[in-house]
Amino acid sequence: MPKKIPMRQCVGCREMKPKKELVRVVKSPTGEITVDFRGKAPGRGAYVCPNTDCLKRAIKSKALERGFETAIPQSVYDTLVERMEAGDDGS
Repeated sequence: MPKKIPMRQCVGCREMKPKKELVRVVKSPTGEITVDFRGKAPGRGAYVCPNTDCLKRAIKSKALERGFETAIPQSVYDTLVERMEAGDDGS
């Protein structure tokens, strides 16, 4: 029996993709919002494709703010853009 691949929806393009292909933004139990490139940090996660088009769409639609029901610090967006432009997946 083949192993099940976990799927997640990108908040930018709204497409379902394998979890490993997406970048996770996480709201920790203490309320801190960070980028979780490993996908293992505790807390509520939202996923975005590792390309700047999806990220721009997510920023414009305020998808992360709605998902976490709080304002997202600019530093989180800066980190995402920086890593995506560098082509770094964090592993």
